[in-house]
Amino acid sequence: MELKWLKDFVALSEHGSFSKAAEARFVTQPAFSRRIRSLENWLGIPLVDREKHPTTLSVTGLAFVEEAKRMIHDTYRVRERLQGQESRQSLVFFSQHSPAVSFFPHWIRTLEPLVGPTLVKLNAGNLHDVMESFMAGMGDFLLCYSSDENISQLSRNDTICIQVGTDKLVPVSAVNANGTPLYSADSHAPFKLLAYPDDSYLGSLIKEQCLARIPPDTQYTIVCENALAEGLKAMAIQGYGVAWLPSSLIQNELQNKQLAILPSPLRAVELKILLYRFRHTVKPEVDVFWKYLIELYNHGYA
Repeated sequence: MELKWLKDFVALSEHGSFSKAAEARFVTQPAFSRRIRSLENWLGIPLVDREKHPTTLSVTGLAFVEEAKRMIHDTYRVRERLQGQESRQSLVFFSQHSPAVSFFPHWIRTLEPLVGPTLVKLNAGNLHDVMESFMAGMGDFLLCYSSDENISQLSRNDTICIQVGTDKLVPVSAVNANGTPLYSADSHAPFKLLAYPDDSYLGSLIKEQCLARIPPDTQYTIVCENALAEGLKAMAIQGYGVAWLPSSLIQNELQNKQLAILPSPLRAVELKILLYRFRHTVKPEVDVFWKYLIELYNHGYA
């Protein structure tokens, strides 16, 4: 049993369709369907009548909705009670992998006078997982990338955010002994691409804002997929292909001329680094830290 299965089922009961519920839960429809099926397998009963359209819950499923809500509520209530017994103050961050590696260490080091003896906990993962954990109230802050628009699932009345930094996704290639990139979009042969999965945040961003804008006569072949920018960076350094990487992650490699940024028609993507929190929290150290951040960055917040 996983708590997210219960939350998925409640979302399905509220939205009335797998596609809308999957979108609300920030997951692909096939993955959402598998999770509902996993819940049914664990319970040993069908919760959805799949013979009817539109989506209809079974009689047992309708009766289980309130039970699922109660189980979710009771689980969080127990967690809050246990957290209230913690004697040491803490700040719990969830972050995407890339900013967790390239941004967070230096950033939190500069804020050490504001943190003091407070314990700092960092949990890194892909955007979907860390966002789900944050929205479930398992941490105090969410650190993530944002492009032109903020992530819709986080644009809620009970969350606020500030911009704490910037980054840029840039196309890079390893270079030969003469300092010339091994790969180029100007060559007649398709260039090799090291890609993020399409269903990842960076993968969909690059597909929409970079690959979709490459001229039709410029071809590429995907030779490797990896959800971790650090993994694609290692492959790019070894000369396996072109990768779009956060600029902050490859500063040393650019200076050492292990990697080179490729020019147009391969374009870069500007990124904002946002820090989210809930408006209301029971931890005073979170409010104190946030107040200092507002003063430090000297701007309003969304």
